[in-house]
Amino acid sequence: MTNTQEPQNINISSAATAVDAVASAAADLKLYDTASHAVSNFTPIKPGQVGMYVCGATVQSSPHIGHIRAAVAFDVVRRWFERLGYKVTFVRNVTDIDDKILDKAAAAGQQWWERAYIYEREFTEAYNTLGVEPPTYEPRATGHMIDMIDLIKQIIDNGHGYVVTDENGNPTGNVYFDVASWPHYGELTHQKQTAVADAASEVADAMGPSVDNAGNDKYNPVDPADMSEDKHDPRDFALWKAPKDSDPLDARWNTPFGTGRPGWHIECSAMSHRYLKDMFDIHGGGLDLRFPHHENEMAQTRAAGYDSAARWMHSAWVTAKGEKMSKSLGNGLSVPAVLAENSAWVVRYALGSVQYRSMLEWSDQTLTEAQSAYDRVSNFIERAGAAVGGQPPREEIVSISADALPADFVAAMNDDINVSGASAAIFTAIRSGNTLLSKLADRVDSDVAKDEVRAVLVNVRAMLDTLGLDPLAEPWVSEGAAGGAGAGADSAEHTALDRLVSEQLEERAEARKAKDFARADAIRDALGAAGITIEDTPQGPTWTLK
Repeated sequence: MTNTQEPQNINISSAATAVDAVASAAADLKLYDTASHAVSNFTPIKPGQVGMYVCGATVQSSPHIGHIRAAVAFDVVRRWFERLGYKVTFVRNVTDIDDKILDKAAAAGQQWWERAYIYEREFTEAYNTLGVEPPTYEPRATGHMIDMIDLIKQIIDNGHGYVVTDENGNPTGNVYFDVASWPHYGELTHQKQTAVADAASEVADAMGPSVDNAGNDKYNPVDPADMSEDKHDPRDFALWKAPKDSDPLDARWNTPFGTGRPGWHIECSAMSHRYLKDMFDIHGGGLDLRFPHHENEMAQTRAAGYDSAARWMHSAWVTAKGEKMSKSLGNGLSVPAVLAENSAWVVRYALGSVQYRSMLEWSDQTLTEAQSAYDRVSNFIERAGAAVGGQPPREEIVSISADALPADFVAAMNDDINVSGASAAIFTAIRSGNTLLSKLADRVDSDVAKDEVRAVLVNVRAMLDTLGLDPLAEPWVSEGAAGGAGAGADSAEHTALDRLVSEQLEERAEARKAKDFARADAIRDALGAAGITIEDTPQGPTWTLK
């Protein structure tokens, strides 16, 4: 039997360690809860701490942007908690064994664990490329078989599960949750008698699976084990299941209720309890997991005698022409394919451009708008840095408490992580900063003026950092993923361009010194035609790409 895996804590949040105390702004944070269908004040179970469990990938094949949208959405939620000063324990699991992995590995001539590891690494690379912070713990299902078996024993002992036996009374390996024995079943996703809070909820309820919308679920095909005639009730679901004849011998575990492997839902109950113990603050995942996965997970966790999550949050889908983006539906876009034509910063911005509960329609226009946002952000950061004599260090940016950020940004983030409003606040600050920059040369109190510009620059970068988008942070700097504004600024291309433009600016300065203004204007116009904007400052001319 596999020993229980105890992953190492691989991430200590820099923001959480930089902010000494929980910000006053934390008192105004409101978040949606799927179970209550209401936005309500967030109060942590443990003061100063937040425990989050977010369902990760089933590593059967390469990630597409629909997968990564959920990761980005909850990364932003986590980052806001950190900016508020909370110490966040963030758990994201890896499902490395299930029917699809076994079947696809067999079809490809692979070992099942080989296939799982190959695609787990692809997901990790995608997360890293798009600036998703590493989880505190990232447990694999196969490392927690003992936990799952013990949990199933407790469910059976409490009278909420049953073992299927053969004609001789021997356990077959099939174990089911007895839904009829649990009167609270359906409390997470029963939609018909629940008031809808807002437009986003109405769309999610219409498109997302639930107890009242469970039929013909093309996003979550029924587990073959759940179609068995051995079930007492059609609603019952597999806690443990006997192996198929085609299953490899090393994909079977011996248990008191027979040889087999876990059902779909039990792993998350076992791992959330191991790493976050009893009731924790937030359980997250994609909208498609709302039912049956999270409904069943909540039921079995509580039936085992443990508290479930205090709040359930679900990110909506990436859609293409109104349809969920999914490889199984033939409209999924792989992460490498999207990154081949767009910078990672631009893709991250696009994926996080709307509130996590809102459907994100993916199109060329979405990416065009994201690129335009990057151009505006990088232009301001570069110009402001040049005007004040250098960029504020990263240590200063991560140390900025939520209480020190612009009020409109804080209000938007506290309003159920309204990133659209938060982005509007960022661009309001950039417009203000650009106005200050345009008047800098005329200010007699130049030191005061520079301090004002620097204050705006710090705020803009700290707000961007809260969304995972500070262009001068990792991974954008090292990878050159964003291009410009420091990201890639040390690249060979940038160095060569800077040298060429600088030579032109020196020639222009000489022309102006000689009062050859026609020549100076011609140089400026030629650079402008090439897509380069020149700005004269008290410290000398600067250039940026349009």
